[in-house]
Amino acid sequence: MNTHVKVRELGKRYGSKVVIEGLNLELGAGVIGLLGPNGAGKTTLLRCLATALTPNSGRMEILGLDPLHRSQRTELRKLIGYLPQSPGLYPHFTVAAMVDYIARLKEITDRRMRKGEVRRVLAEVDLTESAGTRVRKLSGGMRQRLGIAQALIGDPKFLILDEPTVGLDPEQRMRFRTLTSRLGHDRTVLLSTHQTEDIAALCDRVIVFSKGKVVFDGTAPELADAASGRVWASDTKPAAAQVFWRTADGRYRVVGERPPGGTAVAPTVEDGYLQFLDSGARAGA
Repeated sequence: MNTHVKVRELGKRYGSKVVIEGLNLELGAGVIGLLGPNGAGKTTLLRCLATALTPNSGRMEILGLDPLHRSQRTELRKLIGYLPQSPGLYPHFTVAAMVDYIARLKEITDRRMRKGEVRRVLAEVDLTESAGTRVRKLSGGMRQRLGIAQALIGDPKFLILDEPTVGLDPEQRMRFRTLTSRLGHDRTVLLSTHQTEDIAALCDRVIVFSKGKVVFDGTAPELADAASGRVWASDTKPAAAQVFWRTADGRYRVVGERPPGGTAVAPTVEDGYLQFLDSGARAGA
């Protein structure tokens, strides 16, 4: 694996609360999915990798640079594209001006080059016709696409996306998948999401994060296989303690112990993910 990101014994805490402790991780080229429940430490990890947050311990090497060194951190920020959960968008800016502002921050000083780059990324997210629209007038989905466009400025070699498909309609999500899969051919794309269908469709590798630690690291099929023999269809409502839901055909889908009369069904990525979360909850009980 051509390693672009190395994390060694990374630790981050807020006051007395430990969010990440002793994390070791290596990321290479491709689309890497990051799954985990709220509060697992995913966003904290992404902010550390994006150099927006300084860890309390450990070290990182990103694209051959050390973000703890000021000069290297400045250089690294030109090579990283980051979409946070809540992108900081200025409501009085136009769409084009907002992206141009980010291009200036990335030190794209040539006016003609910057203008071309703004056009390129707006086309990537289908916002060309909205270039002159004020940010405050955009819908939620359009704001999210603008956030993605900002992350793409400068053709970054490490792309960090925190919940990028929130607010996107099905057609826009398909466009996002096409774009992301193409970008993952020659760079590292780290995608944090709760959408397991995006993980299954896009990701070469999946990491499940829980309580600041990696509890699974493998492929999407391997994550699904983790629930093999643990997913059932039943005509009878299972015990309340089990993970289950009623499906469109009126039967119950159960993840866990076999319910009375249950028949085995093929597991999905979501089933495997739920299995790891359930194992983690039991381990922590």
